[in-house]
Amino acid sequence: MQQSKLENRQITLASRPQGSPHNDNFALNVTAIPEIQDGQVLLRTVYLSLDPYMRGRMSDAESYAEPVALGATMIGGTINRVESSRHAGFSKGDWVLSYVVGWQDYGVSDGTDLVKLDPAQAPVSYALGMLGMPGFTAYMGLKDIGQPKAGETLVVAAATGPVGATVAQIGKLMGCKVVAIAGGEQKCRFALENLGVDACIDHKADDFATQLAQACPDGIDIYFENVGGKVFDAVLPLLNTNARIPVCGTIATYNATGLPAGPDRLGLLMSTILVKRLTVKGFIIFDDYGHRYSEFASDMANWLAEGKMHYKEQVVDGLENAPEAFRGLLEGKNFGKLVIRVGDDELA
Repeated sequence: MQQSKLENRQITLASRPQGSPHNDNFALNVTAIPEIQDGQVLLRTVYLSLDPYMRGRMSDAESYAEPVALGATMIGGTINRVESSRHAGFSKGDWVLSYVVGWQDYGVSDGTDLVKLDPAQAPVSYALGMLGMPGFTAYMGLKDIGQPKAGETLVVAAATGPVGATVAQIGKLMGCKVVAIAGGEQKCRFALENLGVDACIDHKADDFATQLAQACPDGIDIYFENVGGKVFDAVLPLLNTNARIPVCGTIATYNATGLPAGPDRLGLLMSTILVKRLTVKGFIIFDDYGHRYSEFASDMANWLAEGKMHYKEQVVDGLENAPEAFRGLLEGKNFGKLVIRVGDDELA
């Protein structure tokens, strides 16, 4: 089902998932294309970002943001073309980044939430990854909480994803020894050959914890946490005194319906935090660091222009394929920043 000038496809939240999301948690609806009023623009989606935080927004458990309402369009960052405008600041054909359209073909904005994009600077889809929220998360989490110093050991999980890959490369720019963690030989090879890391450990290996310890003979000074689960179990005993742990996600637990099996490790965690004087800090990127976005945007644009940063996208065609691609993301099947190509650059 192709994008049309005559109707608006929407993927809505039909029910709240228990465990991993399934097809019946989503509904594909077709509605009329909305009309705009004075001061508004009509946006057509070209790219949709899929990100792990969306799983939390599908739940009605207490969190840092309101859940998606049942029957409402799924939320997400999008790259849009302005299809028509009654706003003085935007013209038909402008490229913009939006967080109000979500999983649908068309949306309306008053312009306050939009960021204009220059396709001559970089591919516009990069604004959903390295030049957008994931890159900003990596930049602020590492610099402000991780506070890297030359010669320190930085370990980063999910190292070929959009956040992890950016953390790894910034860490190298700042003189750290970077040990990456990724799932599978192909991803580890990419990290070594393209991200410039010093080592990459496959978390699927039977002796993962042993390999990680061997790669970090001087311990770990910074662990950038976006996975949790068995990866953190392997990291914990290797942390040095005064190690820093920026926490932006725990994707290993997002589909969990209860506490993990096995012994209670909370006591071990708390005693380690105390004895080693660890800094463990969670952060929500725009809530905590929105005022520093321009700092990130300037540095990242310069690094990208100078060829110091490498970026990988996985593009899936078709809005209707977003639910399946999202499930794969939560299972670690993506390779690079996952985006859905919803429509063409120009709509015939």
